[in-house]
Amino acid sequence: MRLLAGVAVAVIAVTAGFFPAALAASGSSGPSYGGDFPDPAVVNVGGTYWAYSTGSGGRNLNVMSSPDLQHWSAMRDPLPSLPAWAAPGLTWSPGVIERDHVFVMFYAAQDAAAGRECISEAVSTSPAGPFIDHSSGPLICQLSDGGSIDPTPYLAPSGSLYLLWKSDDNAIGQPTHLWAQALSGDARTLVGSRSEILSETEAWQTPSLEGPAMVANGGLYYLLYSANRWALASSGIGYAVCASVLGPCVNSSTSGPWLGSRPAVRGPQGPWVFTATDGSTKLAYAAWNGPVGYAAGGVRSLWIGTLSFGLGGPVLH
Repeated sequence: MRLLAGVAVAVIAVTAGFFPAALAASGSSGPSYGGDFPDPAVVNVGGTYWAYSTGSGGRNLNVMSSPDLQHWSAMRDPLPSLPAWAAPGLTWSPGVIERDHVFVMFYAAQDAAAGRECISEAVSTSPAGPFIDHSSGPLICQLSDGGSIDPTPYLAPSGSLYLLWKSDDNAIGQPTHLWAQALSGDARTLVGSRSEILSETEAWQTPSLEGPAMVANGGLYYLLYSANRWALASSGIGYAVCASVLGPCVNSSTSGPWLGSRPAVRGPQGPWVFTATDGSTKLAYAAWNGPVGYAAGGVRSLWIGTLSFGLGGPVLH
């Protein structure tokens, strides 16, 4: 097993050398949803798309639905009540997966006692919610690493489930890290040990590596991630190539983001991969629409493109 793992790392290291950064090109003329919708997650349920995001307008989180990824229902709160341990007003980055007609939502909330962001989960029988969190404490909370945020559930081609997330090291002035751990079949329980799959090492990633997502292609796993400052146009999405969901991963975006700012799309962040009704692979993300920064009157709108793979790696259409 050690020999095979070593061979896998060598293959990835060689292959990754042929993957230049910034391969993505946008064919979209505007956002899928033009309002504020940061940290998006999109789930296809029987041909209806349900999109979730960090809360706004006094809501803990946001959810809306669409038949075509262009026309959206009114926003509502899928998580109207927080568990007793969570402080209000700091609820972020939901990630949702369906298991046997039950919808499991992972999200970040602040542990009131610790004063740090931690990860919890809630369940619902409907993608619209309400999602209910019965926990007496966080599911994941790496206090020595500044906390834990940005949870993303991932169903691998093998049928195995995993959870990806970020340790919030930048909250304590340290370089950030991305993690993965197996989940039980119902997505309710963590299994085995967590693995550190990527660390902040490149200058363009500073001060934070976050928002992990994963997609498989050609026997490899592509780890998409956000980096840089989310409130600036310098923010972007990079990727790494992994031998398995639990790593090892080799960063391919060394000199800059794979998906960076373009004239109409600035500071992309928060990648989320999902399958459309027509079978195509889609990438959802948030980017500034109009001015960059909330103070300047900008909003982080929902953008969606089609994701494919060429000889040089992932391509966004």
